[in-house]
Amino acid sequence: MKAANLGVLFLVELGALAGAAYWGFTVSWPLGLAAPAMLVVLWALFGSPRAPYKVSGAARVGFEALWFGAGAVALFAAGAQVWAVVLAVLCAVSKALAVKWAQ
Repeated sequence: MKAANLGVLFLVELGALAGAAYWGFTVSWPLGLAAPAMLVVLWALFGSPRAPYKVSGAARVGFEALWFGAGAVALFAAGAQVWAVVLAVLCAVSKALAVKWAQ
């Protein structure tokens, strides 16, 4: 079950990036490329296991809420409200399990 949650966490990350890209492409093609690229840069700087400016504790929770929330908000803004809710719920459940299981 723990291994499955790690897979879900990865899919939620991809979902956030896809949501940002989807929203961006509904606005303009440069924004469709820039929005997920910005999320990737932020994750590389602050969220990844090898991040040079790794955040922890409450700052980590806040960062992840904003990062994953950006994907859900982007989907909502692009008109994909059902997918936005699905992404937000999957993220909340998966992250709660990750905290419980110290993943």
